Amino acid sequence: MSTIKEVAKRAGVSVGTVSKVINNIAVKPKTKQAVELAIKELNYEPNIYARGLKVNRTHTVALIIPTVWNPFYGELAFHIERYLREKQYKMILCNSEGDYVTELAYFTMAKQNQVDGIITVTYSDIESYISNSIPLISIDRFFNDNIPYVSSDNFSGGALAAKHLDDVGCQSVCFIGHGSKKDNATRNRRKGFVDYCERHQKSYLIFDDQGHHETFQRNLELFLKKEVIETSTIDGIFAVTDDYAFQVIDYVTKNGKRIPEDVQIIGFDGIKSSATDEIKITTICQPIEEIAKMSVNGVIALINKREVSHEVLLPVQLFQGKTTKG
Repeated sequence: MSTIKEVAKRAGVSVGTVSKVINNIAVKPKTKQAVELAIKELNYEPNIYARGLKVNRTHTVALIIPTVWNPFYGELAFHIERYLREKQYKMILCNSEGDYVTELAYFTMAKQNQVDGIITVTYSDIESYISNSIPLISIDRFFNDNIPYVSSDNFSGGALAAKHLDDVGCQSVCFIGHGSKKDNATRNRRKGFVDYCERHQKSYLIFDDQGHHETFQRNLELFLKKEVIETSTIDGIFAVTDDYAFQVIDYVTKNGKRIPEDVQIIGFDGIKSSATDEIKITTICQPIEEIAKMSVNGVIALINKREVSHEVLLPVQLFQGKTTKG
C-alpha cells in the first residue's frame, strides 16, 4: 500500500501539501492536479479514520428521516448523500418511522462523537433532548433560536395552490392535511392557503386531521364522500403532500368523479418515483436538491464551528400536471 510520502515524492511536493489536498484545503490548481494524479497512479487511499482520530472526528453525518418509502424523502436522502460524499463525508441513514426512541439513539451517537453532525426531518417530541452543542440542521421544523433550519417557502406554496385553483375556475376549494401535533413549517401550507382564500373572499373548507393513520384514512373518506361524492360541494382540493393528493385521487375516481372535469386536485412536493420519471399531478414543487445542498453546507459549517444562517427559506414553483385544467 502506498504512503503519503510516496505520493508527495511522485507529485514533487511536500507531505503537508498532499495533506492539504486530501483535506480540501486550497492550493494552487496545478499543485492540486499533480497531487490528485499521483494519488491515482499510486492507488493511494487516505486513512480517513486515522485522520478523524487526530481531530476527534469520524467524517460521518447522520440523516434522520421518517421513511425512504416516501419518494420525497428518498430523493432528499439521495442528494444529501451525494453532497456529503463530494465533501468527503459519509452518511448514516436512519429510517425513524416517527419513533422518537430511534431518533434519540442518533442524537446520543452525536453526543458521544460517533457522528460529527445530524441532518434531521423529525416531528417527534424531542426538543428537550437536543443539545446546542450538537452540529444539527433541521429540515422543515423550527426547534429554537439556536438550531438552524432549512425549509421551502411553505406559506407561499399554500397561497400559490389556492391561487391556481382559483385561476382554473374552482368555486369552492378545500385544504386536506394530516399533520403532526408538533409545530412544523409544513403547517404554513395551510396558513398560506387560508390567507389567499380569505383575502380573495374565496369559499373554502378545511380537513386537517392529526390522528393516527387509520383514523385519518377513515375520516378522510367520510369527508370526501359527503363533500365531493354526494353533494359535490367541493370542486377544488389542495392536499398538503403529493402522497395525500394521490389518496384523494384514488378515492374520488373509484367513486365516479372525473379529474379534472368534476374536481381539480393539487399536491405539494413534486415527487417522482425515479430520476427519469415525470411529475404526473399538478403540484407545488419543492427544490429538493437545493434543500439537500443547503443542509449539507450548513451542518459541515457547524462541524467546523462556523456560523450559519438560522433560517434558510427556499422558493417553490407550481407544476401544471393533469389534475387541474390548464
